[in-house]
Amino acid sequence: MAYVVTDKCIRCKFMDCVAVCPVDCFYEGENMLVIKPDECIDCGVCEPECPAAAISADSDPAAAPWIALNAEYAALWPNIAEKKEPPADAAQWMNVDGKFESAFSPAPADA
Repeated sequence: MAYVVTDKCIRCKFMDCVAVCPVDCFYEGENMLVIKPDECIDCGVCEPECPAAAISADSDPAAAPWIALNAEYAALWPNIAEKKEPPADAAQWMNVDGKFESAFSPAPADA
């Protein structure tokens, strides 16, 4: 089992999860994070830290659509090992539905 980041992270990107991850398995896109499944040690410490509730175990049926997306973009985006400030409007995006269709960016984070 590994953990995955879901669309709830899009435009929120709080990064509390990055601060507690013991193996630095998070990768940063322009407006969301993903977890590299081969690096995740299934410790679960990231899940309760996410203010947007955007992290789920890959065994959760609701996480199924996000497993492939996490693996794909973890191979493309840069690793992030230190927490950064979230976007200024992160709180406004927390409970928005349909964020993947309307706001997802495949671009990596700014270097």
